Amino acid sequence: MTRLTVGQEAGVRPLLGAAYGRLWVAAVTSRFGDAVRTPALALLAVSLTRDPRLVAAVVAAGQLPPLLFGLLAGVFADRWDRRRTMATVDGLRCALVAALAVLVWFGQVGVGVLAAAAFLLATLGALFDSAAFAVLPALVPADRLPAANGRLAAGTAVAGGFVGAPVAGLLFALGAALPFAVDAASFALAALLALTLPASPSSVPLRRSVWREAGDGLRWIQRDPTLLRVTVLTAVTNLAISGLIAVMVLYALEVLRVPEAGYGLFMASAVIGGLAGGLGAGRLAGRLGTLTGLRWVLVAQTLALVALAFSRHPVPGGIALAVFSAGSASWNALWSAYGQRHVPAELLGRVGSAQRFAGLLAAPIGAIVAGFTANAYGLLPVAYAAAAVFAVATLTAQRLLGASTPRHEEFGSP
Repeated sequence: MTRLTVGQEAGVRPLLGAAYGRLWVAAVTSRFGDAVRTPALALLAVSLTRDPRLVAAVVAAGQLPPLLFGLLAGVFADRWDRRRTMATVDGLRCALVAALAVLVWFGQVGVGVLAAAAFLLATLGALFDSAAFAVLPALVPADRLPAANGRLAAGTAVAGGFVGAPVAGLLFALGAALPFAVDAASFALAALLALTLPASPSSVPLRRSVWREAGDGLRWIQRDPTLLRVTVLTAVTNLAISGLIAVMVLYALEVLRVPEAGYGLFMASAVIGGLAGGLGAGRLAGRLGTLTGLRWVLVAQTLALVALAFSRHPVPGGIALAVFSAGSASWNALWSAYGQRHVPAELLGRVGSAQRFAGLLAAPIGAIVAGFTANAYGLLPVAYAAAAVFAVATLTAQRLLGASTPRHEEFGSP
């Protein structure tokens, strides 16, 4: 979703099955490749031009496709065999990034090529995400979905934050084409692993308009009161999250007094928090239930944001950020698990893409508002506003997702 250990030691095989283990490795490998490629694209763009408009265009090109095509991606994730869709998409992404690596190697790449590559990769990524979300319930028992989603979140957080991001700069320094070659290899491995997953043929007829089918996901959410409430809460809190992310580097340096040399270590606290939250999501759902768990996650995140807003030192600020990130990972895992259990299998791609679309739509709005607010009134009001938004969302959730919710809905049964 959109809110921001393989093998025996993680319990993947004995608890969640071999098929899930292969999906986990595929997702984590692919995330590692993404984490290597994304900063390399930015570094390569800066090496080609110092025009901030052109550099921003490359970044924006990679952010637009989920908004433009996210709903359509859900349609095809439901129409096609999801295993083959994932493998085909990763095969195409492998070929695209490999071609980009060759162009970079021979010095034949320009800003326009980078923007086009970013756009195409993100478009294919939207289809992959929809298919992966929809295929998971076929791989693990229903009561293990929170843990399965959480471990995916934890693995991708480590691959992206602890491993991929630091490696990207090193690879780029060794050779500008190298990060893209590594990314292509990661997609090739992920495609091969996807082919080993159980087949999931679609039951959706091909006679209807894709646009009408795209609306099916939105209509299902609208008709399901609990799913609608959780989706709205996610979109609202994403406003605050994206706003905070937009100014986080300035907030850390100027308000929390994080030394520039220590900024990477400070942000590592967010990765550690995401790892802990992802690994703990299954246990949280087991103890409290999915919806009750979501309510308590909001409470913890609100308290963490209040602590962040009043911190003036890197250590308490880093702890608050870790707790908040743990909540984000848990929220995403629990929210995903509820939808995966509660929505019919033939609609999972469309409903999942509609949920992501709602969250993604809120993100740029929050970032823009935070930027203007910080420019006009300073950085502190952004943190106070984020805490206030979460406080309102928490109070609302206590009423909308309260104890009166039927017990079968707590665990997402239809």
